[in-house]
Amino acid sequence: MKIRIISSREEINSLRPNEKAIHLSFRPSNVDFLNLIQKSPRLQMIQVPPSYMRTMSKATGVFLEMQGVNLLEGDVWGHRKDIDEYFTVPDEALKAIKSLAEKGVSKEEMAREVQKTSKLGKGLIEYIAKTEVAA
Repeated sequence: MKIRIISSREEINSLRPNEKAIHLSFRPSNVDFLNLIQKSPRLQMIQVPPSYMRTMSKATGVFLEMQGVNLLEGDVWGHRKDIDEYFTVPDEALKAIKSLAEKGVSKEEMAREVQKTSKLGKGLIEYIAKTEVAA
């Protein structure tokens, strides 16, 4: 799974229409979310850092939900945007999530276990379990 990293408003214009997962590392406004949806109509997930999530309006969450976009809280640790504009979820983490999901482990327990070996956030782990594993 690849997540496109967006570190400024100006980068929204460089998005491809087929982007499905995005991490915003700047404080987005409501207009930024609207621009994201317009630029990438296939968008399924937007991840924002925890500090941004606390200050976002409920209307933004409702708007994204109506568009079918999951809003997640989390960070992408250790990613260097100057090397690659995408963060790739490690295969080991994907395998661990799939294995735990097949065993019927709860999402909370799954998040705790996977976070021991990877720096993925709880929200992203639960999202992967819900979407990637179920597919």
